[in-house]
Amino acid sequence: MKPGVVFGDDYAKLVQNCKDKGYALPAVNVVGTNSINAVMEAAAKNNSDIIIQFSNSGAQFYAGKGLKDGFGAKVLGAVSAARHVQLLAEHYGICVVLHTDHANRGLVPWVEALVEESRKNIAREGVPLYSSHMLDLSEEPIDDNLETCARVLKNMTPLGMSLEIELGVTGGEEDGVGADVGDDFENPSLYTQPDDVLKAYDLLTPLGHFSVAASFGNVHGVYKPGNVKLRPEILAASQALVVADRATDTNPLNFVFHGGSGSEKAKITEALGYGVFKMNIDTDTQFAFSEAVGAYVNDHQDAFKWQVHPETGQPYKKQYDPRVWLRACEEALITRLDEAFVDLGSRGHSMADK
Repeated sequence: MKPGVVFGDDYAKLVQNCKDKGYALPAVNVVGTNSINAVMEAAAKNNSDIIIQFSNSGAQFYAGKGLKDGFGAKVLGAVSAARHVQLLAEHYGICVVLHTDHANRGLVPWVEALVEESRKNIAREGVPLYSSHMLDLSEEPIDDNLETCARVLKNMTPLGMSLEIELGVTGGEEDGVGADVGDDFENPSLYTQPDDVLKAYDLLTPLGHFSVAASFGNVHGVYKPGNVKLRPEILAASQALVVADRATDTNPLNFVFHGGSGSEKAKITEALGYGVFKMNIDTDTQFAFSEAVGAYVNDHQDAFKWQVHPETGQPYKKQYDPRVWLRACEEALITRLDEAFVDLGSRGHSMADK
């Protein structure tokens, strides 16, 4: 397919190709052009497609913290970022999925505002702004969760967009959306029930394309070993129930792996076999970017104290130039994503027609 941001049928084909070939795409949370461009560069380097996603606060940061209207900034930032990606993605020669991450009940208006922005963009440019949006209503009663998801999906489908929903509460915390992680590994709220997945499948399948962020012990962030117990077999049980009760082909559900940072590689591989096409990675890429800042400053301490050394007269402009140290951060993020493409099996599988 044509390189660039994918929507509608092309997005569905991309998801199905991931599942058919047993790989998944990294879904990287970004906050500005440095992280966006580095993610696209990494994907091009690895001949892989990629998912670029924004949280509500990431979008607000993209617009600028100086904007006083917080809600407006979240909308404007998401619109501006989408246009940036759409302008450049084709030139990186890869297929990009543009996505917004975790919107709880209070953020449903944000998603709906972005859907309307996509409607306007279709009138101007012929395509929506985003490939997909996410509603995380997992802390709501299941019927309330699915009722809202159905309503939003109905509005998105005619525009060529997909919806990601969450069933079961993912532990940890991400931009104010998440849940505390307890010591009880048997807590049913942290493990999605197959019957709930079947209910979502029955309600949403007639309405449009959707994916499910099912909880199987996932946690946002990185926690010390032993605090997280992943059980990908829960995904297998949900797929098996839908196949048995609805006579579908293998792995009819499109699953998303939240809390991918710091996860055991064996568990990642196992999850790929159960219809996972997307794995969120935020904490690890944030750390890679930030670690590079610290290392650079540590190696060039004088450049961050003086423009010109007071004793030697040495100028430091070439060292404190933001283009230099920000590039070091981009390269570190790319290196971390090199690992993710291998772990998820997506290296060399880009569907972009070169």
